[in-house]
Amino acid sequence: MFDELLPAIENSIVSASGALPVVFEGIEHTLEKTTPVTTSSRHSSHELLCLRSGRVEFTIEGKHTFILEKGSILILRPNTEHAVKVISGQADMFVLYFGFSRDIEVAGKAINQMSQPKVENTDKPHSGPSVAVPYIMAQTPLENFLDFASNDGDADPSKSKYIIISGAYKKNITSIVERIVEESKSQLLNKELMMQIMTVELMVTLARAMKSEWEESLRVKNGKARELVLIAKDYIDRNFDRGISVADAASYVFLSQGYFTRAFRDELLISPMSYLMKKRIERACELLENNEIKVSGVAAQTGFSSPQRFNVAFRKQTGMTPMEYRRKKQNL
Repeated sequence: MFDELLPAIENSIVSASGALPVVFEGIEHTLEKTTPVTTSSRHSSHELLCLRSGRVEFTIEGKHTFILEKGSILILRPNTEHAVKVISGQADMFVLYFGFSRDIEVAGKAINQMSQPKVENTDKPHSGPSVAVPYIMAQTPLENFLDFASNDGDADPSKSKYIIISGAYKKNITSIVERIVEESKSQLLNKELMMQIMTVELMVTLARAMKSEWEESLRVKNGKARELVLIAKDYIDRNFDRGISVADAASYVFLSQGYFTRAFRDELLISPMSYLMKKRIERACELLENNEIKVSGVAAQTGFSSPQRFNVAFRKQTGMTPMEYRRKKQNL
């Protein structure tokens, strides 16, 4: 039974997200202020750092420098040049290197290899994952979010290379990272399954944390919320006939449905659901004037899941059924 469970879960993850999240390596670091470090390094995978104690200075792309305190969580994007310097007595941290693979077999090999004993050269500071990242990397929600959120006109492009998590999710993320590192060291039953479950949990928690931070930042960015609403409105205008939902439009601009609904109504004085229905019914009225198209065909071409739902929505919007509307137009 257990042998069948892991492939089933892996396949369900891939089918739901399009890619399998994989932690390629987890490291527990304790660096002293006098510990030699590389001038700079870069990795082909995402890097997540949880600072459990101490203070460190990070420099990104040799230009942007900032301080991380105890409890900080930093995500670096792939191929981002960075350097770290301990500025307190010592710094204790967990580091995960992770990515996304569409290949379950490759993902499984990465997890297995992660737990193998490694021979490290203690004369050189550790500078990255010791397992190869799969060649095929999926376009993930995490990567798409970072692209979208960093495209806000900031004059410093290095700031788009990383994100600092500072909200209420920090403790949850740190706890999951610690569990992943500890599990990777174990030889417990169905370790691979547990690693997959915790990695998915980490990705979901990161997504929630970043979306929360993103929405909070909009409250202090003048005009940004309006810009996002207009982008979402354009998305609805182009896709209303494809069965999209308000949740789809909210996800398109990386907002929660509740926040998006409030922002949309504030900017356009109409709820996104009402706007979506308005677009569909307007198009349906145009199609109903063509007698060769059946009512069921009109429903399908305007994004309704069934003729019954179409009839209910149409009557609510116009006060008549689709057939009554068609006859009215024919008699004009």
